[in-house]
Amino acid sequence: MRVARPESRISRRAFYRNGAKRCLDITLVLISLPISLPLILGMMVLVAIAGGNPVYRQKRLGRGGRVFDMFKIRTMVPGADALLEDHLCKNPEARREWDESQKLKYDPRITPLGCFLRKSSLDELPQLLNVLKGDMSLVGPRPMMVEQRAIYPGTAYFELRPGITGPWQVSDRNQSSFAQRAAFDRDYLMSLSLSGDLSILCRTVSVVLRGTGY
Repeated sequence: MRVARPESRISRRAFYRNGAKRCLDITLVLISLPISLPLILGMMVLVAIAGGNPVYRQKRLGRGGRVFDMFKIRTMVPGADALLEDHLCKNPEARREWDESQKLKYDPRITPLGCFLRKSSLDELPQLLNVLKGDMSLVGPRPMMVEQRAIYPGTAYFELRPGITGPWQVSDRNQSSFAQRAAFDRDYLMSLSLSGDLSILCRTVSVVLRGTGY
């Protein structure tokens, strides 16, 4: 049986990382538009009926530390930042949870519709526009907020485009700390390949159907 040389595997990974991965992103996003676009428009209408701007923009860090606007369907009440700080000040356990994972299992900012959108991960669909713009990839590290840079203990994140999905999202994400994301990013960078990305995309379907997001 013929065994691929290490330099051959490295060459294929470099080819995928430096060009083919981007082509795959654009192709899959364009193929998905007949389904994803009506879903996005429908969610925007539902959120708008409930009140407020249906599209939420947030500054995130991209490849090389570049800051970009990431798009999501709005899932939080108006004044969410002030509400979060007030909640954390009054609840030491919530403060510890936030400091460790940068997430809350029971988040008072989330609307009832937003809770469904988060569980189903449908609120992430507008990020397909970020993929087309080149800010993000379909598969990559979880997009990091600008203020989280100081507490991220690694460098692999900045060598990649952040992804709509990725190894963290299809793992035991709700049991891992924010700092542990760096290990997911490092391992993903080291093993980056077409087969790996296709596997993550397939596993993402299972995660979405199970509704594990929050």
